[in-house]
Parts: sequence; structure tokens; C-alpha cells
Amino acid sequence: MDVILLERVENLGQMGQVVKVKPGYARNFLLPKKKALRATKENLAFFETQKARLEAQNLERRKDAEQVATKLDGLSVVILRQSGETGQLYGSVSSRDIAEAVTEAGFAIGRNQVSIDTPIKTLGLFKVRVVLHPEVSVTVTVNVARSADEAVLQAQRGGMVTGSIDEDEEEAEEAAETVEATEGEEQA
Repeated sequence: MDVILLERVENLGQMGQVVKVKPGYARNFLLPKKKALRATKENLAFFETQKARLEAQNLERRKDAEQVATKLDGLSVVILRQSGETGQLYGSVSSRDIAEAVTEAGFAIGRNQVSIDTPIKTLGLFKVRVVLHPEVSVTVTVNVARSADEAVLQAQRGGMVTGSIDEDEEEAEEAAETVEATEGEEQA
């Protein structure tokens, strides 16, 4: 089925392009979300009359997304989960969990904006892409840990904490004290 794209769609094309897609993809995703129109003569003529307005709307949404991207880029969020001794989670971290953590950090995003390449099923630091606009995306660091102290330790080490739990807890307490001391110095 041929469709006219009303906005840029990743891995498909730019606004205004006529592309051939599978009928199910068009009926179930592109058309209901108003990302495309069926490529008929009437719709081509309609698109040409509305092209300037659509491009202006797209440019405005892109500018807003770029402003948010400058503030959001490099954000690190902590998600606390239970896990086994090997670091394997009892479940997984979903795009909804990440969206909620980013929203709690002060940025309103939806779970459909979080792009997870591989499922997060272990403790550690993960880079996750957040798509704010089809042309604007940022990377957020997700720190999956068992406790807040362990999250601080993982952030300092740059990865999952290994070793016995007692040693890790002692190191996490030391790291938390160091962070508190530096924050106290900065405020003074």
C-alpha cells in the first residue's frame, strides 16, 4: 500500500515522501496515529495545499523537543529492583519503568518515547535512547540497583557491583559519605 508521510518516520522516510508499506502497518499504525495518508490523487492534492502548515508545525515541535533535549541529555535515573546474588533481576525493567523514573526527575515523557534495544534483566548501568521528536533523541543512563547506596557505588564504578554483599554495602556507605561531604562543601 502506498502512503504519503505527514511526518518523518524512523527507518521509513521524510515528510511528504510517498512510500510503499505493508497494509497492516498502514492500517494499524501509520493511519490511526495520523503519521500518513493513503496515496490517492485527492490526498496528494490535499497534502500539497497543507504542506506549508504541516512543515511549520513540525518545525515548532522540533524546536520544543530540542529545548527539552538540552536539559534531558546526560540525565541519570536510578531504578531499584530485587535481584539474585548474581545480579539477575526478578523480572525486567520496562520502558514504562524508565518513563516513570524520568518523569519523577522532572521531564514528562511517555513510555512510547523510550527506545530499549535489549531487555534490561540485570543490575548495572544502561544507556537508553529517548525519542522526543522523530528528528530529536537523547541518551539517558539508567542505573538499576538493589538499593540507593548500591546505585551510588555503581555510578562511581561505572558498572554492576560484584563481590560479597557486606563488602559492597561498606563501600556503598563510604561512597555515600563521600558524596554527602562533597555536597556539604559545595553548599558552604
